[in-house]
Amino acid sequence: MFFANPFALKRRGILGMNRRNVEYIGPLNNRKNFPLVDNKLKTKRIAEAAGIAVPKLLDTIENQSELKKLHQRLKQLNTFVVKPAQGSGGKGILVIVHREGDIFTKPNGEHFTLEDVQHHISNILSGLYSLGGKNDVAMIESLVEFDPIFEHYSFEGVPDIRVVLYKGFPAMAMLRCSTSMSDGKANLHQGAIGVGIDMKSGRALNAVQYDRPIVHHPDTRHDFSQLEVPHWRRILHLAASCYDITDLGYLGVDIVLDKQLGPLILELNARPGLAIQIANDQGELPRFDLIDTQTQGLSVAERVAFSQTHF
Repeated sequence: MFFANPFALKRRGILGMNRRNVEYIGPLNNRKNFPLVDNKLKTKRIAEAAGIAVPKLLDTIENQSELKKLHQRLKQLNTFVVKPAQGSGGKGILVIVHREGDIFTKPNGEHFTLEDVQHHISNILSGLYSLGGKNDVAMIESLVEFDPIFEHYSFEGVPDIRVVLYKGFPAMAMLRCSTSMSDGKANLHQGAIGVGIDMKSGRALNAVQYDRPIVHHPDTRHDFSQLEVPHWRRILHLAASCYDITDLGYLGVDIVLDKQLGPLILELNARPGLAIQIANDQGELPRFDLIDTQTQGLSVAERVAFSQTHF
Protein backbone atom coordinates (compact mmCIF):
# COMPACT_ATOMS: atom_id res chain seq x y z
CA MET A 1 0.00 0.00 0.00
CA PHE A 2 1.25 3.51 -0.85
CA PHE A 3 0.31 6.11 1.78
CA ALA A 4 -0.76 9.26 0.00
CA ASN A 5 -1.79 11.87 2.58
CA PRO A 6 -1.39 12.87 6.26
CA PHE A 7 -4.87 11.68 7.20
CA ALA A 8 -4.23 8.20 5.80
CA LEU A 9 -0.90 8.13 7.60
CA LYS A 10 -2.51 9.01 10.92
CA ARG A 11 -5.26 6.42 10.55
CA ARG A 12 -2.66 3.73 9.87
CA GLY A 13 -0.56 4.72 12.89
CA ILE A 14 2.41 5.64 10.71
CA LEU A 15 5.41 7.15 12.49
CA GLY A 16 6.81 10.10 10.52
CA MET A 17 10.38 11.38 10.50
CA ASN A 18 9.83 14.52 12.59
CA ARG A 19 7.90 12.68 15.28
CA ARG A 20 10.47 9.88 15.24
CA ASN A 21 13.29 12.35 15.84
CA VAL A 22 11.55 14.47 18.48
CA GLU A 23 9.46 11.96 20.45
CA TYR A 24 11.44 8.73 20.12
CA ILE A 25 15.09 9.15 19.16
CA GLY A 26 15.55 12.29 21.27
CA PRO A 27 14.10 11.07 24.59
CA LEU A 28 15.02 7.37 24.30
CA ASN A 29 18.51 7.46 22.81
CA ASN A 30 21.10 9.22 24.93
CA ARG A 31 23.63 10.77 22.57
CA LYS A 32 26.53 9.52 24.68
CA ASN A 33 25.59 5.99 23.55
CA PHE A 34 25.46 6.80 19.83
CA PRO A 35 29.15 5.92 19.23
CA LEU A 36 28.37 2.36 20.33
CA VAL A 37 26.27 1.90 17.18
CA ASP A 38 27.58 4.58 14.81
CA ASN A 39 30.99 2.91 14.92
CA LYS A 40 30.70 -0.68 13.67
CA LEU A 41 34.04 -1.61 15.22
CA LYS A 42 32.82 -0.56 18.67
CA THR A 43 29.53 -2.38 18.06
CA LYS A 44 31.37 -5.56 17.21
CA ARG A 45 33.56 -5.38 20.29
CA ILE A 46 30.74 -4.77 22.78
CA ALA A 47 28.67 -7.51 21.13
CA GLU A 48 31.53 -10.00 21.34
CA ALA A 49 32.14 -9.05 24.98
CA ALA A 50 28.47 -9.81 25.73
CA GLY A 51 28.60 -13.15 23.90
CA ILE A 52 26.43 -11.94 21.01
CA ALA A 53 27.21 -13.61 17.68
CA VAL A 54 28.73 -11.38 14.96
CA PRO A 55 30.68 -12.01 11.71
CA LYS A 56 34.36 -12.61 12.49
CA LEU A 57 36.66 -9.59 12.35
CA LEU A 58 39.72 -10.56 10.30
CA ASP A 59 41.70 -7.31 10.30
CA THR A 60 41.49 -3.55 10.67
CA ILE A 61 43.38 -0.89 8.73
CA GLU A 62 43.69 2.50 10.43
CA ASN A 63 46.41 4.35 8.52
CA GLN A 64 47.24 5.00 4.86
CA SER A 65 50.78 3.72 5.46
CA GLU A 66 49.41 0.24 6.17
CA LEU A 67 48.22 -0.07 2.56
CA LYS A 68 51.81 -0.72 1.46
CA LYS A 69 51.54 -4.16 3.07
CA LEU A 70 47.97 -4.88 1.98
CA HIS A 71 49.13 -7.70 -0.29
CA GLN A 72 50.56 -9.54 2.72
CA ARG A 73 47.55 -8.88 4.93
CA LEU A 74 45.14 -10.25 2.32
CA LYS A 75 47.42 -13.14 1.37
CA GLN A 76 45.34 -15.87 3.04
CA LEU A 77 41.92 -14.40 2.19
CA ASN A 78 39.97 -15.62 -0.83
CA THR A 79 36.65 -14.13 0.30
CA PHE A 80 36.05 -11.17 2.62
CA VAL A 81 34.10 -7.96 3.19
CA VAL A 82 35.60 -4.49 3.59
CA LYS A 83 33.55 -1.94 5.56
CA PRO A 84 34.01 1.61 6.82
CA ALA A 85 33.65 1.53 10.61
CA GLN A 86 31.58 4.71 10.55
CA GLY A 87 29.76 4.27 7.25
CA SER A 88 26.00 4.48 6.78
CA GLY A 89 23.40 3.40 4.25
CA GLY A 90 25.53 0.56 2.92
CA LYS A 91 28.03 2.99 1.39
CA GLY A 92 31.65 1.94 1.09
CA ILE A 93 31.04 -1.78 1.58
CA LEU A 94 33.12 -3.96 -0.73
CA VAL A 95 32.19 -7.64 -0.95
CA ILE A 96 34.71 -10.09 -2.45
CA VAL A 97 33.38 -13.56 -3.28
CA HIS A 98 36.30 -14.98 -5.26
CA ARG A 99 39.97 -14.44 -5.87
CA GLU A 100 42.59 -15.52 -8.38
CA GLY A 101 45.98 -14.11 -7.50
CA ASP A 102 45.58 -10.37 -7.21
CA ILE A 103 42.28 -10.29 -9.09
CA PHE A 104 39.26 -10.02 -6.77
CA THR A 105 35.67 -10.66 -7.86
CA LYS A 106 32.54 -8.92 -6.56
CA PRO A 107 29.12 -10.66 -6.40
CA ASN A 108 28.09 -9.11 -9.72
CA GLY A 109 31.18 -10.52 -11.48
CA GLU A 110 33.07 -7.22 -11.59
CA HIS A 111 36.82 -7.63 -11.13
CA PHE A 112 38.99 -5.57 -8.78
CA THR A 113 42.77 -5.49 -8.88
CA LEU A 114 44.84 -5.24 -5.71
CA GLU A 115 45.34 -1.57 -6.56
CA ASP A 116 41.56 -1.13 -6.80
CA VAL A 117 41.13 -2.62 -3.33
CA GLN A 118 43.89 -0.37 -2.00
CA HIS A 119 42.22 2.67 -3.53
CA HIS A 120 38.86 1.69 -2.03
CA ILE A 121 40.35 1.28 1.45
CA SER A 122 42.22 4.56 1.05
CA ASN A 123 38.88 6.27 0.38
CA ILE A 124 37.45 4.69 3.53
CA LEU A 125 40.36 5.92 5.63
CA SER A 126 40.00 9.45 4.28
CA GLY A 127 36.34 9.54 5.35
CA LEU A 128 34.65 9.37 1.96
CA TYR A 129 31.89 7.09 3.33
CA SER A 130 31.85 8.07 7.01
CA LEU A 131 29.32 10.14 8.90
CA GLY A 132 30.47 13.75 8.73
CA GLY A 133 33.40 12.90 6.45
CA LYS A 134 35.69 12.12 9.40
CA ASN A 135 38.78 9.96 9.04
CA ASP A 136 37.74 6.35 9.39
CA VAL A 137 38.94 2.79 9.95
CA ALA A 138 38.54 -0.02 7.40
CA MET A 139 37.24 -3.29 8.81
CA ILE A 140 37.90 -6.59 7.04
CA GLU A 141 35.33 -9.24 8.01
CA SER A 142 34.67 -12.82 7.07
CA LEU A 143 32.16 -13.27 4.27
CA VAL A 144 28.82 -14.58 5.49
CA GLU A 145 27.84 -17.83 3.77
CA PHE A 146 24.17 -17.07 3.58
CA ASP A 147 21.50 -19.65 4.29
CA PRO A 148 20.38 -21.33 1.03
CA ILE A 149 16.74 -20.90 2.06
CA PHE A 150 17.06 -17.34 0.75
CA GLU A 151 18.71 -18.16 -2.59
CA HIS A 152 15.47 -17.48 -4.49
CA TYR A 153 14.86 -14.17 -2.73
CA SER A 154 18.16 -12.40 -3.18
CA PHE A 155 20.34 -11.53 -6.16
CA GLU A 156 24.15 -11.65 -5.85
CA GLY A 157 24.14 -10.66 -2.22
CA VAL A 158 23.34 -11.55 1.36
CA PRO A 159 19.81 -10.69 2.56
CA ASP A 160 19.46 -9.32 6.07
CA ILE A 161 16.72 -9.00 8.67
CA ARG A 162 15.99 -5.59 10.21
CA VAL A 163 14.28 -5.70 13.62
CA VAL A 164 13.14 -2.44 15.20
CA LEU A 165 13.28 -2.48 18.99
CA TYR A 166 11.23 -0.16 21.16
CA LYS A 167 12.28 -0.11 24.82
CA GLY A 168 13.89 -3.50 24.22
CA PHE A 169 10.77 -5.10 22.70
CA PRO A 170 10.93 -6.34 19.09
CA ALA A 171 8.24 -4.12 17.55
CA MET A 172 8.49 -4.72 13.80
CA ALA A 173 10.68 -6.66 11.37
CA MET A 174 11.46 -7.01 7.69
CA LEU A 175 13.75 -8.98 5.42
CA ARG A 176 15.82 -6.88 2.98
CA CYS A 177 16.65 -8.69 -0.24
CA SER A 178 19.26 -7.54 -2.72
CA THR A 179 18.56 -7.10 -6.44
CA SER A 180 20.60 -6.43 -9.56
CA MET A 181 19.57 -2.80 -9.12
CA SER A 182 21.02 -2.65 -5.60
CA ASP A 183 24.36 -4.19 -6.70
CA GLY A 184 24.00 -7.12 -4.34
CA LYS A 185 23.47 -4.89 -1.28
CA ALA A 186 20.44 -5.15 1.01
CA ASN A 187 19.84 -1.40 0.93
CA LEU A 188 16.28 -0.24 0.20
CA HIS A 189 17.39 3.18 -1.11
CA GLN A 190 19.53 1.45 -3.73
CA GLY A 191 16.72 -0.81 -5.00
CA ALA A 192 16.64 -3.73 -2.56
CA ILE A 193 13.26 -5.20 -1.59
CA GLY A 194 11.72 -4.90 1.87
CA VAL A 195 9.58 -7.82 3.00
CA GLY A 196 7.41 -7.36 6.08
CA ILE A 197 7.67 -10.31 8.49
CA ASP A 198 5.00 -11.62 10.88
CA MET A 199 6.41 -11.34 14.38
CA LYS A 200 4.85 -14.57 15.62
CA SER A 201 5.74 -16.95 12.79
CA GLY A 202 8.52 -15.36 10.73
CA ARG A 203 6.38 -15.60 7.58
CA ALA A 204 6.32 -12.95 4.86
CA LEU A 205 3.40 -10.52 4.98
CA ASN A 206 4.04 -8.02 2.22
CA ALA A 207 6.86 -6.93 -0.11
CA VAL A 208 7.83 -3.53 -1.54
CA GLN A 209 10.49 -2.07 -3.81
CA TYR A 210 10.96 1.70 -3.77
CA ASP A 211 7.89 1.80 -1.47
CA ARG A 212 5.68 0.13 -4.08
CA PRO A 213 4.06 -3.31 -3.65
CA ILE A 214 5.79 -6.21 -5.39
CA VAL A 215 4.84 -9.90 -5.56
CA HIS A 216 7.85 -11.55 -7.22
CA HIS A 217 11.56 -10.88 -6.96
CA PRO A 218 12.42 -8.89 -10.14
CA ASP A 219 15.52 -11.01 -10.86
CA THR A 220 14.63 -14.52 -9.65
CA ARG A 221 10.84 -14.21 -10.21
CA HIS A 222 10.24 -16.10 -6.96
CA ASP A 223 7.00 -15.48 -5.07
CA PHE A 224 7.53 -13.69 -1.74
CA SER A 225 4.37 -15.19 -0.25
CA GLN A 226 6.23 -18.50 0.13
CA LEU A 227 9.00 -17.01 2.25
CA GLU A 228 9.48 -18.01 5.90
CA VAL A 229 12.52 -16.95 7.96
CA PRO A 230 14.16 -19.85 9.85
CA HIS A 231 15.46 -19.56 13.44
CA TRP A 232 12.84 -16.86 13.97
CA ARG A 233 12.56 -16.94 17.77
CA ARG A 234 16.36 -17.09 18.05
CA ILE A 235 16.59 -14.04 15.79
CA LEU A 236 14.20 -12.07 17.99
CA HIS A 237 16.15 -13.04 21.12
CA LEU A 238 19.40 -11.96 19.47
CA ALA A 239 17.89 -8.62 18.44
CA ALA A 240 16.29 -7.92 21.82
CA SER A 241 19.58 -8.58 23.62
CA CYS A 242 21.11 -5.59 21.80
CA TYR A 243 18.99 -3.23 23.90
CA ASP A 244 20.75 -4.47 27.02
CA ILE A 245 24.24 -3.68 25.68
CA THR A 246 23.43 -0.25 24.21
CA ASP A 247 20.67 1.17 26.45
CA LEU A 248 19.09 2.69 23.33
CA GLY A 249 15.30 2.67 23.55
CA TYR A 250 14.70 3.07 19.81
CA LEU A 251 17.05 0.83 17.89
CA GLY A 252 17.37 -0.93 14.54
CA VAL A 253 19.14 -4.31 14.60
CA ASP A 254 20.40 -5.86 11.35
CA ILE A 255 20.89 -9.64 11.35
CA VAL A 256 22.18 -12.07 8.73
CA LEU A 257 21.77 -15.84 8.59
CA ASP A 258 24.98 -17.77 8.08
CA LYS A 259 24.65 -21.32 6.72
CA GLN A 260 26.94 -22.73 9.40
CA LEU A 261 26.75 -20.24 12.25
CA GLY A 262 23.07 -19.23 12.16
CA PRO A 263 21.93 -15.67 13.02
CA LEU A 264 24.68 -13.03 13.34
CA ILE A 265 24.40 -9.35 14.29
CA LEU A 266 25.56 -7.31 11.31
CA GLU A 267 25.15 -3.80 12.70
CA LEU A 268 23.01 -1.55 14.91
CA ASN A 269 21.31 1.73 14.04
CA ALA A 270 20.22 4.44 16.48
CA ARG A 271 18.17 6.14 13.74
CA PRO A 272 16.37 3.26 11.99
CA GLY A 273 14.47 4.24 8.85
CA LEU A 274 10.71 4.26 8.51
CA ALA A 275 10.20 2.20 5.33
CA ILE A 276 9.75 -0.90 7.49
CA GLN A 277 6.19 0.32 8.04
CA ILE A 278 5.44 0.23 4.33
CA ALA A 279 7.01 -3.22 4.04
CA ASN A 280 4.63 -4.39 6.79
CA ASP A 281 1.66 -2.39 5.47
CA GLN A 282 1.04 -0.96 8.96
CA GLY A 283 2.36 1.68 11.30
CA GLU A 284 4.62 1.34 14.30
CA LEU A 285 2.77 3.72 16.62
CA PRO A 286 0.02 1.31 17.81
CA ARG A 287 2.72 -1.21 18.72
CA PHE A 288 4.77 1.40 20.54
CA ASP A 289 1.67 2.49 22.46
CA LEU A 290 0.98 -1.08 23.57
CA ILE A 291 4.60 -1.57 24.67
CA ASP A 292 4.28 1.61 26.74
CA THR A 293 1.68 -0.17 28.90
CA GLN A 294 4.16 -2.87 29.90
CA THR A 295 6.34 -3.04 32.99
CA GLN A 296 9.94 -2.12 32.32
CA GLY A 297 12.83 -4.34 33.41
CA LEU A 298 11.51 -7.51 31.76
CA SER A 299 13.98 -10.14 30.57
CA VAL A 300 14.86 -10.68 26.92
CA ALA A 301 12.69 -13.83 26.86
CA GLU A 302 9.72 -11.98 28.38
CA ARG A 303 9.99 -9.11 25.91
CA VAL A 304 10.19 -11.47 22.94
CA ALA A 305 7.22 -13.51 24.23
CA PHE A 306 5.14 -10.33 24.55
CA SER A 307 5.96 -9.22 20.99
CA GLN A 308 5.21 -12.62 19.50
CA THR A 309 1.90 -12.76 21.33
CA HIS A 310 0.67 -9.28 20.43
CA PHE A 311 2.31 -8.44 17.08
